Amino acid sequence: MKVFWAFFKKEVLERIRSGRLFVLIGIFAAIGILNPATAKLTPWLLETFWSSIGEGVGEPPTIIPTALDSFTQFYKNIPIGLFALVLLEGGILTKEYASGTLIAGLTRGLTRNTVIAAKALTLLLLYTVGYWLCFLVTYGYNAFYFDNSVAVHPHLAALLYFVFGAFVLSLLVLASTLASDTTEALLATGGGVLLCYLLALIPPVKKYLPTYLTSGTSIVYGKSELADYLAALAITLVLTGACAIGAFLAFRKKQL
Repeated sequence: MKVFWAFFKKEVLERIRSGRLFVLIGIFAAIGILNPATAKLTPWLLETFWSSIGEGVGEPPTIIPTALDSFTQFYKNIPIGLFALVLLEGGILTKEYASGTLIAGLTRGLTRNTVIAAKALTLLLLYTVGYWLCFLVTYGYNAFYFDNSVAVHPHLAALLYFVFGAFVLSLLVLASTLASDTTEALLATGGGVLLCYLLALIPPVKKYLPTYLTSGTSIVYGKSELADYLAALAITLVLTGACAIGAFLAFRKKQL
């Protein structure tokens, strides 16, 4: 375990020294602020647009923003943060292949399982910090400007999307293990997510896919319940575990 924690610490410190951690925190925090700001400014923007059209078009529709509008923006914008994380960490293993830095560590007692576990945990840590920071910023501003009580189980909806993000990161770890360069890893990860979205176009299959966990607005509006997501949640957790196991097995046979 000492070797694992030492390698994990090295991975985290590398993100701090390179500035990637602070970039991600800035992106997720900005998204968190953007969500309630968009909801708050929507009536003013609509009024400004309406007045620019000119006279004779009637009065603009009355819009009273609520926390629901802000949470809607959250689920529209949070993919930006997840995409940024995947983009910044796309070479989590492929860069090591290119530089050959793993060979020295493996010859000194570092196991291949330790490498995968530490890098996967680093990804999950970055995502956890960024994602929940974004949610808490949005939730806090909502409490100040609006009333969070109008949203039904916002924390549950956020947790479901968090699980989806963890699945995407497991795809990235597996893809980075198998790929020979960063571009291949990113394309494979994006292809896996795209496949889920394409399969979601088939109505009977939709509720069983990881992408179904991204429909958090349906929960906060009270249109669906946790029971509606249990199948997709279970399948997503199984697929996440399968990707992790696949990464461990593939890396054992990887030629460095």
